[in-house]
Amino acid sequence: MEPVNQVSQENQLNRSMKRRHLFMLSLGGVIGTGLFLNAGYTINQSGAGGALIGYLFGGIILYLVMVCLGELAVYMPVTGSFQTYASKFISPSAGFSLGWMYFIGSATTAGVEFTAAGILMQRWFPDVSVWIWCALFILLLFGINALTTRGFAEAEYWFAGIKVIAVIFFIIIGAGAIFGIIPLDDRPAPLLENLAPSGLFPAGIAILFVTMMNVIFSYQGSELIGIAAGESEEPSKNIPRAIRNVLFRIIVFYLASIIILSAIFPSEELGLLESPFVTLMDLAGIPFAPDIMNFVILTAILSVGNSCIYASTRLLWAMAHEGMAPKRFGKLSKRKVPFTALVFTMIFSLLSLLTSVIAADTVFVLLMSVAGISVTISWIGIALSQFMFRRKYLQGGGKLEDLQYKVPLYPLIPLICIVFCVSILIFLAFDPTQLIGLLIGLGFLVICYVSYHFKNKQTKANSETNIKG
Repeated sequence: MEPVNQVSQENQLNRSMKRRHLFMLSLGGVIGTGLFLNAGYTINQSGAGGALIGYLFGGIILYLVMVCLGELAVYMPVTGSFQTYASKFISPSAGFSLGWMYFIGSATTAGVEFTAAGILMQRWFPDVSVWIWCALFILLLFGINALTTRGFAEAEYWFAGIKVIAVIFFIIIGAGAIFGIIPLDDRPAPLLENLAPSGLFPAGIAILFVTMMNVIFSYQGSELIGIAAGESEEPSKNIPRAIRNVLFRIIVFYLASIIILSAIFPSEELGLLESPFVTLMDLAGIPFAPDIMNFVILTAILSVGNSCIYASTRLLWAMAHEGMAPKRFGKLSKRKVPFTALVFTMIFSLLSLLTSVIAADTVFVLLMSVAGISVTISWIGIALSQFMFRRKYLQGGGKLEDLQYKVPLYPLIPLICIVFCVSILIFLAFDPTQLIGLLIGLGFLVICYVSYHFKNKQTKANSETNIKG
């Protein structure tokens, strides 16, 4: 089985991402609003014990997904990534459905991030309308992505760097505050009182399954490493290194942050705090703490938006070359950037931004539901693609020793990953607040699947008509 040559040489993307870019891109894509804003909510809902188990369990799923993606990305480092793998190793209809679901989810998320960034700017400029800041950030990120892939990688490298430094600083301050080394205003040193067994699961263990989707949302973005593989230098060396380093740091950052927040704040108090990170810095007497964390969160939001635009654009470009999107999206600019796909992605992001105001109860709910479910379905697609790839590879006479990166314990790891992800979707059905989103997301997946077969049927009918004519 030979790796696929996705496009002709003259229409190929440049491999200009270095190892440091790939590392920070995959790390920064996961450290965002899911940690800075949603971690406190997760603790409030499921308790300290539930949050720790949830993020640890989510980290295990993340590891399973990443090693599956690693084997595929090293063997076939193409920009289409998991969409291309699903098309080749599962079925073209699966690749079509997965690709369009992820595109819509990612592009929609970018639009939401523009709005969130504009709202944050009102802390410093309350008299300036949110839409003006949205427009400025849209122009900024559009320019970064339109220049060169290297320009995008450098911007994301620094975005991610700010977030990582902020998390490390928070962990140091938080650890000192727990043991009284750093005083917290008029509060006594909490030590580990809030982590007593009675406070670990205040709402019971069952609530953990409901909040697991929040955990998965927090970890989304790790799959970006597969899309970036098509533009990275020496993917066979850099992808395995990035996966090993990123997984360890992500899990440590999240678990350490959860332990610190849980130890300092009672779970019921965390539900009332907009960002416990800001509150902790303020209590510790850090000068300009709210403004510093507001800047960090703004950076995190712009980083997520930047990553979403990149992922959506590259995925649309790849699908155009596989006949799953209009051919015009497969064109590259002189700077080797899929400019037409980028423009369409930005327009779609703007539409999703407008629907949050114009039709908040209809279209926006639909788009956000698809955005949430698409992550879990993408992870299922990655694991199933690796399972099918390895089987076809061995049946075709391939040798395991020839694979430069291998999933251990095959087929156990991809199968466990699929079972875990499917279980999360099933548990959503028992939560009335998330059931509608689940049904909308799965319904859109079915629409994509049916649309692909209808499109194929129409194409065959037109071909037969032309032949007869």
